[in-house]
Formats: sequence, structure tokens, C-alpha cells
Amino acid sequence: MLLAFHIVLFGVLYLSSLLLHVYKRKNDLKGDYSSKLWDNGRQMVVCLWDLYGKLWHGYELHGVEKIPEGPGLIVYYHGATPIDYLYFMARLCNQKGRLCHSVADHFTFKMPGIKLLLDIFGVMHGGREECVQILKNGHLLGVSPGGVREAFFSDENYNLLWGNRKGFAQVAIDAKVPIIPMFTQNLREGYRTLGKIWSFRWLYEYSRLPIVPLYGGFPVKFRTYIGDPIPYDPNVTAEELAEKAKTAIQSLRDRHQKTPGNILRALLERFDKHQKDD
Repeated sequence: MLLAFHIVLFGVLYLSSLLLHVYKRKNDLKGDYSSKLWDNGRQMVVCLWDLYGKLWHGYELHGVEKIPEGPGLIVYYHGATPIDYLYFMARLCNQKGRLCHSVADHFTFKMPGIKLLLDIFGVMHGGREECVQILKNGHLLGVSPGGVREAFFSDENYNLLWGNRKGFAQVAIDAKVPIIPMFTQNLREGYRTLGKIWSFRWLYEYSRLPIVPLYGGFPVKFRTYIGDPIPYDPNVTAEELAEKAKTAIQSLRDRHQKTPGNILRALLERFDKHQKDD
């Protein structure tokens, strides 16, 4: 079943890219991916991912009303895969008609055949100045300070592995925008890595290659929770703001995630119809 799931996952990814290429050719579109001419093509992909999230993970998004109308920096916990973030982007676009730009690791851009998909959805490697400009232009921007390290080496206890990273906080300060914390329940029960095996940890630290094995694909319940925005404050330093963001995500985790995570419990939550508090 899990092999079949991964085939389906990559199938949906490349189907999304194929749909956009067909749309581009049919409408004879050139660049300018922010143009409204791309809206229908983008909506096709959004509906595909939203349906996929609903069917496989019973995906829910809570607290979307806390996202301000203007720009903001969405900061989130990074699971073994960022699939919950894809579901979030799709649901946000469907519910609010808003596109959330994203910062991704450099190896994402080395995947063949998905460049158009990344461009259409505003995914970038993202230097500080580029991120600030995106926010100053009035957009939402998503970033995970833990990045690949958190994806590979965090576990069912959902520890945040940010180190001393504070660049994202400086971006929010420079752009004068709030930080919006976000956390997805049961993310580590859906997908896990073999990051606890010392040889994989050593190999990653030595090479920085994303070669830690991933397993899972379990159809557990996913609920993404949006926390209260942390407003811009010119008197707060980047270090202080980064710590506030970390505390906010840990608070969401402690409120909505039982730790250590349990795959069976997360599977059974698919049948729990009780509305979870935001």
C-alpha cells in the first residue's frame, strides 16, 4: 500500500505540472506568472491538491480567519515532507482566493519537470531581500526555519530544530509584517524518516544531501492550526522575535498534538467527528 501511495503522490505532483504545461500551451501564455491569465490553470491544480488532501488525510484547516488581509510571514513546523503545507496552500487558495508564496530548499529546484509548477505557485529559494520584497508587495510568504534538518531529524515528539536561525525574523522586521505561526497535527504519524540512525545523520552532516530515507504515507488525520499573529514591533530584535515565533509554534503543538505521536491513534482520528477547538 505504501509503495502505491508514493507512486500516487508523485503522480499527483507530475500531473499538476502536466496540467499547467497543457494550460500554458493551449492559451499560448508566456511568463508573468502573477498574471490573472494563469488563474484558471492555478485553480485546477489547487482543486486537485485539495481533493487529494481531503480524501487521503481528511485534511482540515483551522484558524484561517487569523491570517491578516495584508502581507504576513507564515512560519511552520516542517514534517518529514511538506505535504501538509501543500494542502494548506490549496485550502487557503480555495477558501480565500489567496496565494501564499513559499521558501524552499535548493534541492527542490533540482527535481526535473516541475519548474513551471514552482513558478506558478511562487516557490523560491529566497534570499533575504527577495523575501522582504515579496512581503512589501502585499503577499503572504511561508517559511520553515527548521528546514531540511527538522524534516529529517525531528521525530514523533515534534521537537523544533531551529538552531540559531533568526533570518526569517529579520525578514519580518524589515518588511514590517506580522508572523503567523502554524502547526499540523499528526504530521509525523503520516510520514517518518530514518533520521535516528546515526549513519544517515553523519552522511547528511558530511554531504548536506537529502538522502535520509522516508517511509509512511499512512492516511492519518491531518489538521492544520493557525495561531494568533505576532504583530510587528520595531523595538523587538530578530533574536527576540524568533524566540516568540518558536514559543508560539510550541504552544500550538502542546495544545493540539499528543506526544509522542502514535500512528494507530492518528488513524483512528479519521473516524472522530468531534470538532477540535482552534
